[in-house]
Amino acid sequence: MKITWLGQAGLMLEKDGITILVDPYLSDSVSKINPQNKRRIDVDEKFLHITPDVIICTHNHLDHTDPDTLCHYLKADTSVLVLAPQAAWQEIRKFGGAHNYIRFNRHTELTYSGIRFKAVRAEHTDEHPIGVIIEDGEKRYYITGDTLYNTEIFEDIPSKIDVLFLPVNGVGNNMNMTDAARFCEKIKPQKVVPLHCGLFDDIDMNKFLPQNKVIPKIYEQIML
Repeated sequence: MKITWLGQAGLMLEKDGITILVDPYLSDSVSKINPQNKRRIDVDEKFLHITPDVIICTHNHLDHTDPDTLCHYLKADTSVLVLAPQAAWQEIRKFGGAHNYIRFNRHTELTYSGIRFKAVRAEHTDEHPIGVIIEDGEKRYYITGDTLYNTEIFEDIPSKIDVLFLPVNGVGNNMNMTDAARFCEKIKPQKVVPLHCGLFDDIDMNKFLPQNKVIPKIYEQIML
């Protein structure tokens, strides 16, 4: 699985001709509501011209479910599988068209072209946040979505996680680096990738303590 960081919590996963976008935020929509969160890195517009097969939005916050980004993918002449929990699902399906909008609440599973998706618990301010586990037949990836450390989350997580992606910015009801490190100790992934930094702030992700961390670079493949 080739995985590229799109900035903030956005990821692009590619395997065998299938392209999956998770929480893409490729606009400056948030700054219209909160000017202090103006993006510090320009949008690389080449990512607006891809044709995704699957889009996953983990919750209904603008930097995760962004109409100004999604409009580039959910067009009248495309057909995309969209996975989103209740509140985000209600927002995204306003695009209409021939897309397959799946209400992807906690405990829901779906298999697409041999790739399995499972929605798991997250603890955030949106009413229906989720994380997602993605299995491609070779590895198991766990993307927490925006979340705080909550012990009930671990009930949903299988014993073996190859790669864990999680927020470490410590604001907006997300884990800080200390709690994210504790989360890693509980999950015990082979590798962990910190996210949700660098677009609205100057947080140094190199200060994240786990030895098995992989620090992503925006718009580049994450070397796992």
